[in-house]
Amino acid sequence: MKSFRIFITSLTCIAWSLCGEEVKKEGSLHDFMAVSISGEDIPLSDFAGKIVLIVNVASECGVTDQYEVLQALYEVLQDRDFTILGFPTNEFGGQEPGTNKEIAAFCKREYSVTFPMFAKIETNGDNQLPLFRYLTSAENPDQVGPVGWNFEKFLIGRDGKLLRRFGSNIEPDSEEMIEALKEVLKEEE
Repeated sequence: MKSFRIFITSLTCIAWSLCGEEVKKEGSLHDFMAVSISGEDIPLSDFAGKIVLIVNVASECGVTDQYEVLQALYEVLQDRDFTILGFPTNEFGGQEPGTNKEIAAFCKREYSVTFPMFAKIETNGDNQLPLFRYLTSAENPDQVGPVGWNFEKFLIGRDGKLLRRFGSNIEPDSEEMIEALKEVLKEEE
């Protein structure tokens, strides 16, 4: 019986020590994976060397028309190693009720979206996509806090590090956004 207690105690100690191991903290966009809207696993390291604008999107939101400006930005800047990554979410007012297939069809039909779109996710809470946990975490102290609404935007540098965060009220063609893009494109020349 004594050896059984020692065995159980040893197992408990091992379990606690494993639980105490620090999980690798991601330090850039390139450390994450995401699922494309068509269901493929995509390593976000595929976007290394690019300037990336990550946007949580929805098809039935009051600012859904931002898709049009996002697509225009993508078309103008994609030759300068710029891309946009769209992540649909139904968290805010149930404004993205569609399936991934329906979302993809909507984006193509209504806004001719050609930038990469990903499977529907959660940006906050227990089921938060790890990428959004990183984007909104204390590791990014100037950007910390939960996503507040659809069409928040996260500007990522070529090194995969978060540079700026823009709320839903900041249009993709606003002076603030354009100046930020010009600055990062100028730095990278």
